[in-house]
Amino acid sequence: MPTLFTGIIEGEIPGHFVWRDDRAVAILTIGPFVPGHTMVIPVEEIDSWLDLDPDLAAHLMNVSQVIGTALLAEYGSERVALMIAGLEVPHTHLHVMPLNTLSDLDFHNAAKEPPADLADHARRIRARLRAMGRPEVTPEPGDA
Repeated sequence: MPTLFTGIIEGEIPGHFVWRDDRAVAILTIGPFVPGHTMVIPVEEIDSWLDLDPDLAAHLMNVSQVIGTALLAEYGSERVALMIAGLEVPHTHLHVMPLNTLSDLDFHNAAKEPPADLADHARRIRARLRAMGRPEVTPEPGDA
């Protein structure tokens, strides 16, 4: 059975994309811990990050670094966190988020309802990525 993330990747479920290439996507989570909380996900359904092919794992890390650089520039946080938990959805995903305190990493901070401003955060991150010269960003409705 396809995962929730596969449904989003294939366009069956709406998502706020900020990155797409042939091996990975990056979307904003509907339960962000902090504004800008982005998930980097392989297109291929792989349950555990321990099962990733080393080349795909390296690609996901590279995408996460690019997204993290954009988040740092856009949100001006002290750091950018990278976390792999893997219990929520059986499809590998890397959480990349602006970080100012360790408490920002607490799953209890996750929004209980999807924030109304996700589209704006996605637009800001896409604009920052485009300014960084990243061709993997596809324009979405409302982008400048």
